[in-house]
Amino acid sequence: MTKKWLGAAFFILHSSIFISCSDFLDILPMNEVVLENYWTEKADVVSVMNSCYETLEHSDALTRMAVWGELRSDNLRLGSSVPNEINEILKENLLPSNPYCSWSKIYEAINRCNTLCHYAPIVQSIDPNYTENEMLANVAEATTLRALCYFYLIRTFRDVPYTTEPSIDDSQNYILPATPFNVVLDSLINDLERIKGDAVRRYYVEDSANAYQNSSRITRWAVYALLADLYLWKGDWDNSIKYCDLVIDYKRLQYKEMLEREGNVNNIDLIDSIPMILEKPVGSTNCGNAYNEIFATGNSFESIFELYFRQNQSQQNSWVSNYYGNYNNVMGRLSCPDFICKDVALGTNTIFKKTDGRAYESTELSNSRYAITKYTRTNVSYSTQNVSKESDLHLSSTRRSSGDANWIFYRLSDMLLIKAEALIERGNEGDFDLAFSLIDIINKRANDAVDGARPSTLKKSDYVDTKAAMEELLFVERQREFLFEGKRWFDLVRMARRDGDNTRLISLASRKYIENVNAIKIKLADPNIIYYPYAKSELKVNPLLKQNPAYASTEESELTN
Repeated sequence: MTKKWLGAAFFILHSSIFISCSDFLDILPMNEVVLENYWTEKADVVSVMNSCYETLEHSDALTRMAVWGELRSDNLRLGSSVPNEINEILKENLLPSNPYCSWSKIYEAINRCNTLCHYAPIVQSIDPNYTENEMLANVAEATTLRALCYFYLIRTFRDVPYTTEPSIDDSQNYILPATPFNVVLDSLINDLERIKGDAVRRYYVEDSANAYQNSSRITRWAVYALLADLYLWKGDWDNSIKYCDLVIDYKRLQYKEMLEREGNVNNIDLIDSIPMILEKPVGSTNCGNAYNEIFATGNSFESIFELYFRQNQSQQNSWVSNYYGNYNNVMGRLSCPDFICKDVALGTNTIFKKTDGRAYESTELSNSRYAITKYTRTNVSYSTQNVSKESDLHLSSTRRSSGDANWIFYRLSDMLLIKAEALIERGNEGDFDLAFSLIDIINKRANDAVDGARPSTLKKSDYVDTKAAMEELLFVERQREFLFEGKRWFDLVRMARRDGDNTRLISLASRKYIENVNAIKIKLADPNIIYYPYAKSELKVNPLLKQNPAYASTEESELTN
């Protein structure tokens, strides 16, 4: 048999394992003959590395990551023809039988990463063309993707089965109990601290055709970004700030290099010492430039890590095209609650100021509901000068004709706001002032309040006197900046974990509801309810898993029906 056929056989077998099984913990070992013949050269490692990314791009994985991070928050409500399983989550009627409680595709990605980490050193010892540095970089890449997957799992389910060993041997036992949240979190941090120095800094410098790989593959800066986030959830404020600063300093270096190489950059400028993409480039009278580069084109200067999609690619970003909208349907399966985006141009909205372009870039009114337009547009242009009503914007836009929207995990704004949150929680002298300045940078860009064009919409004196006021400012700015980016529910969960109760989470998450509001508030008061239940199918194959107490009664009810 040829090497090419063996490689194909490996992936057919590898994929069929997960398609036929509901749980990664109930996996048959891979054929040893195939394995012996497959892992022999660098190309084999590269092929599996690519498959790790492709698994995350699969609709089953990407849709779950978006649903888990966003759907239960105050950002989303019913759209058009919403599937029942999504509707039930929106109504906080979440049952173990809901397919979005299944984690199998995420564990498939984890197992591919585990397998690569296991075999890459073996291949390096066989193939003289596969250097040690290349092997270490690949292992760092896979380790970071694995950590990202586990991070999604613990934020969604809290305690999850955890292993870094691949499923390749009959003697291995993959019926594992759930590992506690904090133990997994610490393990992820330790893994990334161990490999951070092996990760590639940049894949390409001046090769524009391939430069997208600098943010659509794991780099050292993506490792740092994930570490900053992990440390934020751990409550290690100093380390979270340290890793944010490393990424911010790198972006400063990139900007300096751009100026030296190009002489002038009209669409990026320093906003209080941080290089940011301008909403209105120098010489332009219209806003929308930041949206066009970050979300429409993708892989922008500000990007740190995002999944890459392109036209005619076999896998498309079906989450955006189906749930947010597409070329044929302005209204997707989900929409935005009125309180977030209604009457922004009139100046009466409580979330957005009338000059805040993020409101106009992210939504549009369609048949009495607000359709989601973030990621769905390929171009947007508008003016926020002298706005008193929607028509004053003179907004124009075009929409995607295919599901080729990238999906962003981390960008420069994340680093500024993670650092701001860590500063607020640390609360040393001067921390509130510095945190406010970082939040204000984000807000100034969005409101075209740079270079004296107009004053900032935020006043420091309104916030810096109390921690509570600063926290409120931070979380509302995160909501404005990361609207529909799969982060809001996780923000509320982090808030509730830190508070030790769900009071603030309930107050915010319940704002989107019109019916059964009190019943939903009562349900959300259970401290365990903010996490998803284990899928019924997972409990059947793994007797060591114990159901989240918040869903034990619903599980028993399902079993008796």
